[in-house]
Amino acid sequence: MTIKRLGLIGLTLISLVLSGLSLFSSWQEPQFQSRLELYQTNIALQAQAWQPEDNKDENFQVVRDAILGDQPLDNAVKQYQEARKSVQTNLDKAKNQLAKLRSQPVTTPAPPKPLPETRPSENPSSQQQQQLEQSLNQLQKLLGELDLRLGILQAQQGKTELALKTWTDLQQRSDIKPEFQETSAVLIGLWSNPPRLLPNAQQLIQKNLEGWFRANALVQLYKLQQRPEALSAVQAAQQQAATQAVLKLAVIGIVPTLAALIGIILLIAVFAQRLVTGKAALLAQNADVPWSTPWGGETILQVFILGFFLMGQLFVPLLFSLLPISLTGGNVRFQAFSVLLRYLLVASGALLVLYLSIKRFFPLPELWFRFNFQGKWFLWGLGGYCAALPIVVVVSLINQQLWQGQGGSNPLLQLALESQDSIALGIFFLTAAIAAPFFEEILFRGFLLPSLTRYLPVWAAILTSSLLFAAAHLSLSEILPLTALGIVLGVVYTRSRNLLAPMLLHSLWNSGTLLSLFILGSGN
Repeated sequence: MTIKRLGLIGLTLISLVLSGLSLFSSWQEPQFQSRLELYQTNIALQAQAWQPEDNKDENFQVVRDAILGDQPLDNAVKQYQEARKSVQTNLDKAKNQLAKLRSQPVTTPAPPKPLPETRPSENPSSQQQQQLEQSLNQLQKLLGELDLRLGILQAQQGKTELALKTWTDLQQRSDIKPEFQETSAVLIGLWSNPPRLLPNAQQLIQKNLEGWFRANALVQLYKLQQRPEALSAVQAAQQQAATQAVLKLAVIGIVPTLAALIGIILLIAVFAQRLVTGKAALLAQNADVPWSTPWGGETILQVFILGFFLMGQLFVPLLFSLLPISLTGGNVRFQAFSVLLRYLLVASGALLVLYLSIKRFFPLPELWFRFNFQGKWFLWGLGGYCAALPIVVVVSLINQQLWQGQGGSNPLLQLALESQDSIALGIFFLTAAIAAPFFEEILFRGFLLPSLTRYLPVWAAILTSSLLFAAAHLSLSEILPLTALGIVLGVVYTRSRNLLAPMLLHSLWNSGTLLSLFILGSGN
């Protein structure tokens, strides 16, 4: 066995350990989906006040129900109760982990002599404790926000006693920020019988409540204060916000739903054609035709282990850690730029390793890394996007039941959701909708999938490459949905034999996700 092969085996083991640790660390992290559902719930609550000028039209109620769904208030209560339960569970886990860490005896070994111009590294135990404390503070803040909002939902349902209990319990918690306790005292006063008005009620409501929740608390306050002008102003603002919320729900709900319906029709059509016409069907096109692959498994491992996993998990993070400034803090524009820079470095390194690994096999056989702007690649990409929607939605619903709000998520999604900065969003779009489809499709569909057909049937190569594509995102909760998406991407590529098709599908998918996040975030 050569030294090169031994080194590759060693690097493979290191990469597997690093990837396994990253996946395991995402096990206890909350899913992004639960936060996303709350944002959508808040917009649905705002849209309840929608009353267009022609609301007497008999079709108004049908349109309203189609956009808002049945019983949005009851659905919101259910969503907030589930979110609160999940947050409380994560909070208890974080407290237990922090208590165990603090109870461990601290041993301080003699520090080694520092190298010139280097900074002493922080104790790993201390780093972990800081991360847990930060997570604990975030969870406590979120729990306070959820309780304030849940009480208002219960009050609007007519369950005043239950709302008062929710706020009273919040007041009695010692781990909640004092301003949340003060706000709960304000809300208790507003909905008590007889009511009690605190002098700083309006300021606390405006500071600690948002959207529909703030508007309803202010309406209650202004009614008790007998301020008709302020009441009219907040009700007019409610109506304006409701109209905007309806438009947002229409975009993030109706457009993907129509695309998913088209996808269902396409899936039924292509599978029916496959059953009727057999090998002549569109779905059977190139289905059993492997690529002519001049390299073996060692080259495949070299590209993915050295060029992708270690570049993304070792080399680039090490490079960033040596910089004199931190790229994880700062404003959202700085964070967006650091995400793009990190991604471009990983992509450039991986593509360079890919080029150097297969350079000696040039010229490559036909159909390798094929970019053909003629043909039906656009229809394959667009049709694949529509077909992927219902498939991934069904898989995601099953996945949520399996993970129960745990399993972690892509941190980029949270940044994109909470950012309303146009420049930051433009950088996020450049990363997710242009750079990611180009790089990931070249690597996973352009190189990995065809290379695997040397050893596996085409369908098995699609499945294997999809699993690796999902695992590369290092989030346990995303493995099943991303595997489903990867399978559709693989089918589109193997049938079209044109990398532009899966790139378009991938770009449409990420663009749709970013657009939804931007719209949802703008409502909070």
